[in-house]
Amino acid sequence: MQREPDSLSHHHAKCPEDRFLTKRTEWLQGPFRLLIIIIYFSYLRHTLAHPQCLDYQPPFKPPYHLEFCRHYEKFGCCDQKADNSIAMRYWDIMDLIGDEAYAVCGDLVKDIMCQECSPYAAHLFDAEDPYTPVRHLPGLCFAYCSEFHSKCHSVVKYLTNSRTLLETCEKDRSHFCNLINLADQDYCYPNVLRNNNLYSNLGKVVEDTKGCLQLCLTEVANGLRNPVLMVHSGDDSHRMFVAEQIGFIWVYLKDGSRLEQPFLDISGEVLTTQWLGDERGFLGLAFHPKYRNNGRFFIYYSILINGKLEKIRISEMKVSAHDMNVADPHSERVLLEIEEPAANHNGGQLLFGLDGYLYIFTGDGGKAGDPFGKFGNSQNRSALLGKVLRIDVNGSSTDGKPYKIPPDNPFLGEPDAKPEVYAYGVRNMWRCSVDRGDPLTGYGRGRIFCGDVGQNRYEEVDIIVKGGNYGWRAKEGFECFDMKLCQNSSLDDILPIFAYGHHVGKSITGGYVYRGCESPNLNGLYIFGDFMNGRLMALEEDKKSGSWKEKNVCMGDTKTCSFPGLINHHHKFIISFAEDEAGELYFLATSYPSAMSPFGTLYKFMDPSRRAPPGKCKYKSLPVKVRGKKVPFTPRECKNISHPKKLLVLSTLETPTRSPLEKIVLPTKPPGTRQPTSAKPTTSAPKKKIPPKTTTAKLSQEKLKKTTQAKEKQINTSTKTLKKVPPNKKSLLQTKKDKQATGKPSHNPKLPIKGAPEKRKPNQQNQKM
Repeated sequence: MQREPDSLSHHHAKCPEDRFLTKRTEWLQGPFRLLIIIIYFSYLRHTLAHPQCLDYQPPFKPPYHLEFCRHYEKFGCCDQKADNSIAMRYWDIMDLIGDEAYAVCGDLVKDIMCQECSPYAAHLFDAEDPYTPVRHLPGLCFAYCSEFHSKCHSVVKYLTNSRTLLETCEKDRSHFCNLINLADQDYCYPNVLRNNNLYSNLGKVVEDTKGCLQLCLTEVANGLRNPVLMVHSGDDSHRMFVAEQIGFIWVYLKDGSRLEQPFLDISGEVLTTQWLGDERGFLGLAFHPKYRNNGRFFIYYSILINGKLEKIRISEMKVSAHDMNVADPHSERVLLEIEEPAANHNGGQLLFGLDGYLYIFTGDGGKAGDPFGKFGNSQNRSALLGKVLRIDVNGSSTDGKPYKIPPDNPFLGEPDAKPEVYAYGVRNMWRCSVDRGDPLTGYGRGRIFCGDVGQNRYEEVDIIVKGGNYGWRAKEGFECFDMKLCQNSSLDDILPIFAYGHHVGKSITGGYVYRGCESPNLNGLYIFGDFMNGRLMALEEDKKSGSWKEKNVCMGDTKTCSFPGLINHHHKFIISFAEDEAGELYFLATSYPSAMSPFGTLYKFMDPSRRAPPGKCKYKSLPVKVRGKKVPFTPRECKNISHPKKLLVLSTLETPTRSPLEKIVLPTKPPGTRQPTSAKPTTSAPKKKIPPKTTTAKLSQEKLKKTTQAKEKQINTSTKTLKKVPPNKKSLLQTKKDKQATGKPSHNPKLPIKGAPEKRKPNQQNQKM
């Protein structure tokens, strides 16, 4: 692990306060207090705005074109299924109100119903608080509501079944519009569409005034004793294996539970102590690329020989033949042991590259300044410390080693170098990762990123290349450390892609390039942190220049993270980062970095500004046969001394299960105001066609509709019958505004005009005149 911290204390994360006025403001009276409140809420209006859907999740970019609520096809809360559902409800209502009311109210009703697709739907429907009822109607600005009421008050009964709203609608327009208005006029419709502050950076990662990326977290596991790593087994089981420094590995299942029996317990063999910041212990774990078939995995840990000699050991083990969730304790086969001259700088990373070889990252031997030998261990290619080693574990060598040397290792055959050495000049690389590559283009795939802990001045991030010299002890970061070695013309070192000084942080924890599915805005960001001060950071690559730009990561404020199950704080000491089998990003942290301290927690990153479209990130996992007991997950975060009863940002982990909008039951008979001349035939009996108005547009529309219906019969294999629309009405996916703008109906022959097939109702024959 990293160096021992200078000063340590228990770290208690603080939950957000319930009120914003403190005792310091209580002396303010009258206009002074009013002025401060106005200024404060003017500030909040910009800082607390965040998009949210009615399902209490961030909006998304629909994967396909929306035919009805087109205004939100680039970014919003509806996919094609939801869009078609709204369209069918809309046309059910239009069937009931008649042609005259349709001509007046059709566009207004469509605009109102489509607010379910708005990226600010949760604000419009007052759904941000999961403990209050969701509105049936979106928040309408008073002037817009007045216009709607004056023209279409008779339609309200089809949009809501709220008795209060229905009674008020009939009696008092002003009262009705006050009821459905919003206190914040920035969010009422249609003002929300005109607010540049809300739409200028919509869909991008939220940044605070200093440019810090605001992310949120979910608590995944807790009660861990200095968790040093989490890895997946790559066997499609989507299990997560979390290792504790004392020598335990625990299995976490897809449902969040932990198996009661550990996967591995070698605590009796592992060298570690209760000292704060002791870097020795169980440090590395990697599963073979073909683990699903061969059950092999590899471990890296500290040992003590005869009570005196300290070493690091790299071993191979196998899973039990009888239980896929337990390792065979008798299967250990030692591959390599390296003597450690000091207690610190033990390295500890194991990983498999895309080439199928095992990479081993060792520290420089410890103490300070790499004082071993003339040039130190790191610059000495005949030493295994301070190196990146690469071996082939699929066989053994002729000289008796339980592994082979890859034939393209850079120093193979050189007399003054160990054949295992792949790269050198590293100090104490703490946490490395392999880039999965861009999900679409594959860009960056196979790159190995590492965080190398510095000495006195700089921490750095490196990309490992074959034969590379990363400078230590000649250099620290971009600067010289040993002036004599630094000025040697033969150094030929590779500079880090990023380094930061000790005024920022004092012990880097390397991370991952995000390539997951759930948070598309994070794709390509290398996210890492600092162990000592708990700071999260990110690097963004300029692909043209090859340079990397720093982006700070901070926890979103209370409003930004107001989603069920999310938190906006974490423990201070960031031990490691992790990636699950689906590519989602995590990190492990503790409030007290001792190997025996049970305060370790596993967190998962979440971008509150944008998610993937519904259904995109679903995956099938292989069944996991569990023989023992499972321990269900219970969140602990935010249960601290100052707020012992507060949980999470919303004080709840559960997503509300009630439906955001109640389904309106349409009457079996049309309203009495319906004009008989405008009556529409039933869908069950043959309909008599009403002659269309003799306009070019109407004739064109009728012709296009017939052509479309013929094509749809070939495409749609369903036996259900789509409800027909008279030619003097618009298609399901077009309203008056669309036609006026284009002069002709819009159409997509690949989609059914009426959306999904409709189920016939028992009394459908009596439903329409």
